[in-house]
Amino acid sequence: MPDKKRVHTASAERPEAAPVPDFLPLLEHSMTSLPIVGAAMTLTDVETHRGWLLEKPRDLELQSFVDAEILNGDWAPLAERARKLLDGHQGRLGIHGPFWGFIIASQDPDIRAVVSKRLLQALDVCANIGATQMVIHSPYTSWSYNNLDNNKGEREKIIEHTHLTLKDAVKRAEDIGLTMVIENIEDKDPHIRVGLADSFNSPAVAVSIDTGHAHYAHGYTGAPPVDYYVHAAGNRLQHIHLQDADGYADRHWSLGEGNIHWRAVFAALAKLDSNPRLIIEIKDKSKIPASAAYLASLGLAE
Repeated sequence: MPDKKRVHTASAERPEAAPVPDFLPLLEHSMTSLPIVGAAMTLTDVETHRGWLLEKPRDLELQSFVDAEILNGDWAPLAERARKLLDGHQGRLGIHGPFWGFIIASQDPDIRAVVSKRLLQALDVCANIGATQMVIHSPYTSWSYNNLDNNKGEREKIIEHTHLTLKDAVKRAEDIGLTMVIENIEDKDPHIRVGLADSFNSPAVAVSIDTGHAHYAHGYTGAPPVDYYVHAAGNRLQHIHLQDADGYADRHWSLGEGNIHWRAVFAALAKLDSNPRLIIEIKDKSKIPASAAYLASLGLAE
């Protein structure tokens, strides 16, 4: 028979097993974590919603540097105010670039020179405040959708004129590590500005989607629904304006107040690896937290 005492002693002297790390909470978090939405705000809006903005690493798109009067003037105090307000901000920072009164594919060289100047001024702001993204507007219109092939070479002309306008801005953006994202405005074809962005062959040019603009194009001009714009952009998509609408006008309603199919939009976004900035852009800034809460209630974002 075995020596029971010896067996007992050997068992007692066996070293205790190291505790097994409990990875389950981390695993559950990784399986259930949702994308975090940010917002488009002016500096005054940031003051109002600073607590919401800082509670998570929310991306921010500042819209205080759009106007020519600002960019032509002394914007240094605004930039200083931005840096102070964003102390502790852990999300990514971008701005909406200038767009009033021009397109980036003008045939007029004098206008192209002014547009180039405005964009370079805005990029100086970005370098000053540490922004890494700037939204610019697509040159394509609902008119151009039906007329690009009506006259020989029209497609190529838009690309050529856009390159002439953006040449210096693209170089500057590359130098400061910034990406300009081309936002759909009237674009009926969800692929066309993706091709425009690709034509630069530069990390400084990518694609943005405005959900309300896409929904307007869908409802009013017969474009595909919003999720098709996401699929068309693919991993070139690095920014998205989240606004709700009815397909009739550019409403910029709080999310949940229109009829955009948000589950389809976020299902399309979930297939991407580009981690686009999800920016709530609505007229009534007081409803920014409510818009985020609406997406959370659908289990889509937080």
